[in-house]
Amino acid sequence: MKVIVTYASAGAGHFKAAEAIYNCFKTSYKDVDVVMADALRWSLRFFKISYLYGYSFLVRHLRCLWRLGFWLTSFSAFCAVSRLIAKILNRIQTRGFAKFLEEENADFIISTHFLCSEIAGHLKIRQKIKSKVISVITDFGVHPFWLSEGIDYYIVGSDITMNRLKSEGVNQDNIKVLGIPVGAEFLAEYSKIDLCHKFNLNNNEFTCLIFTGSFGIGQIEEIVEALHTDVQIIVVTARNQRLYKKLKNKNYPSVRVFGFIDNIHELMAVSDIIITKPGGLSIAESLVMKLFPIFISPIPGQEEENIRVMAEYGVGIEAKDAKCIKNIILDFKNNPDKLKEAKNRIEKIRKPFATKAICDVVR
Repeated sequence: MKVIVTYASAGAGHFKAAEAIYNCFKTSYKDVDVVMADALRWSLRFFKISYLYGYSFLVRHLRCLWRLGFWLTSFSAFCAVSRLIAKILNRIQTRGFAKFLEEENADFIISTHFLCSEIAGHLKIRQKIKSKVISVITDFGVHPFWLSEGIDYYIVGSDITMNRLKSEGVNQDNIKVLGIPVGAEFLAEYSKIDLCHKFNLNNNEFTCLIFTGSFGIGQIEEIVEALHTDVQIIVVTARNQRLYKKLKNKNYPSVRVFGFIDNIHELMAVSDIIITKPGGLSIAESLVMKLFPIFISPIPGQEEENIRVMAEYGVGIEAKDAKCIKNIILDFKNNPDKLKEAKNRIEKIRKPFATKAICDVVR
């Protein structure tokens, strides 16, 4: 059996979800020939650059323009036209990727990005491939771009996501509520005492993790200033080198600062609460680690929808500024039973075995 796990490298979440599925196949399904493929590898140069850098530029510097684009492509009056234009452009720009899928003609194509799902679904409708196409939606909301013909199964993270797909005309038999895939490292058992020793942390202190994804954006410096005298703080600045240097230079005794890392699961394991951007993968990882999230700096559109879905499960709180965050954190610190109750609500939506469940679909 041959499986292609495909993604498009626009934002880290799509890649991380694909990587989790790929690694699960490699580790636990020895009889499966699995290939991991970035659709942009075969795309035309300008299209690839636009995906790689256009998205990050817009969400960091032109959020109003991103919000407008997201709204226009979601609003029913414009959706049909925008989808048609997008489909035409995508098929022209990704002909190399389509040729790759045709040549491989795998038994299953598992996609973690709507671009890949659309191309694979279109090939299947035209009978260019015989693969079963599985689209793994990596947010808890559903933008219309995720909807494509030729999809055998949609994998979603919640019943609310499933209901949104049904409202768009997708048959319930084609939807599986299995969760958003995360890496096996988030399922492992860790010794908090050992990890605190590793990171030079006090095991008895209330610990807050601040992690806002690969961009390292948000009011992080202000949040650290507001909290550092009251709680122990771990900050991950990711690729934001300027912020990393500024926080390191402050040399706060209660603050540990990290740059771009590959062990966020260990930092989660020693934390009591997390302040994070509401990306689909960040939320899924936090839920698996049973960390109650405080949301900051949502990207307009999909991340705002993630917050709304989480709110329906009573999970997560959106905070607008550092003062609000401080009040929330100190309330949880001073009321352990309140934090315990908040973590218990995570069980309503937590799906720690999503990755394996997705791999099992091909059996």
